[in-house]
Amino acid sequence: MTATALPAVAPAPPGSAVADAYARLADVYAGLRVVERAAHEPSPRGAGWVGADELAAGGPALDAFLAWDDAQVRRDYGTPARPDVVAGFGLHRYAWPACLLITLPWFLHRRVPRLPVSEVAFHRTLGRMAVHVEGFACLPDDPAAALPGARVVPDEEALRAEVRAAVAQHLEPVLEGFRPRVRRGRRALWGMATDEVVESLWYVGHLFGEERRTMAELELLLPGSTAPYTGGAGFRTLHGPDGQELPTRDRASCCFFYTIRPEDTCVTCPRTCDTDRITRLTAEAA
Repeated sequence: MTATALPAVAPAPPGSAVADAYARLADVYAGLRVVERAAHEPSPRGAGWVGADELAAGGPALDAFLAWDDAQVRRDYGTPARPDVVAGFGLHRYAWPACLLITLPWFLHRRVPRLPVSEVAFHRTLGRMAVHVEGFACLPDDPAAALPGARVVPDEEALRAEVRAAVAQHLEPVLEGFRPRVRRGRRALWGMATDEVVESLWYVGHLFGEERRTMAELELLLPGSTAPYTGGAGFRTLHGPDGQELPTRDRASCCFFYTIRPEDTCVTCPRTCDTDRITRLTAEAA
């Protein structure tokens, strides 16, 4: 266990453009800690670590990864889930934090790291990701533009295009690795990716106390016409019994949790009617 924890205590490489963003994430969300590796440090493997490239390969490492999800479902719900449902759970549990590696530095500091699958490892039980950032995009007035690996883009829309491209570069091979297991086509897979981009940053933005800004930024990032992403951020507002505003959205994909518990759907699931959403969101707000 000591060897497993070593990557989590290493300091960020000198001059890191993303260290502050990852540190702020750790301050508000105990479920994920991102550790930067220097160029000479190998990506952690074994003892609970799995490389994103191993998941993309779709072999024994992915089998072992999904065995954890299968065991969790059986333990927590007392019933097995379909293999494709288990695979969907596993994909979500990787993609949700992986998207934050890119979207959070953009949201907080307007810096967009490039993270191919070879540069990311995940330890799900510790809630840690190890990354090596070789390059990043930023705006012309960013002091980080003078750092090695910086690539300056002209404006905010160009930077949003960098976010979409960086997430796609990372997720596309992972989606391909999972595709035979989740048994969904390309459009459905990118619907899942769209949901992970939106809902991970939306959640963390709420923890920062910046939910409204997060929603506005995501609407600009994913307006609904940015292939390969399926659909847009898709936020809308419901009103509670006292007139309070209740933000929600309709997911572009379904996790199929209802196949395990038919009476229990996600609050953003298209199967959840607005009346139920209002009841649940009002209770959460209270």
